[in-house]
Amino acid sequence: MKLLALSKDGGPLSKVHGFFLVEIKRLFSVAFLLFKDGSREAYHSHAFHCLSWVLWGELEEHREINGQEVVTTFRRALCPIVTTRTNFHKVYSKGNTLVFTLRGPWVKYWLERREDGSTVTLTHGREVV
Repeated sequence: MKLLALSKDGGPLSKVHGFFLVEIKRLFSVAFLLFKDGSREAYHSHAFHCLSWVLWGELEEHREINGQEVVTTFRRALCPIVTTRTNFHKVYSKGNTLVFTLRGPWVKYWLERREDGSTVTLTHGREVV
């Protein structure tokens, strides 16, 4: 559980830093995320569904859909970015981008594609299963 905590989000190679108002993985999380310029070169899914709003900056989401890469740009808007657990993506920040996010409960497993092309299953603590 985190309460008013600063920490990296997404593992040691991530360029995302979080200020977690609250994180109770069994229930929900509320956080501000600072995406530093660029991205980590790893497609991944999530252990949670989430709604996110860009407060300033710009994000570019790369998704694989039917073997094709689809790119969507997100900027400040009233409508949230909806990210489901099945969304396999990587995100680039154009400059620094601040995001407010609401996350649902975590499931036990999610996926990540490594730089060598292999896909691994991760669990809490980013441990490979």
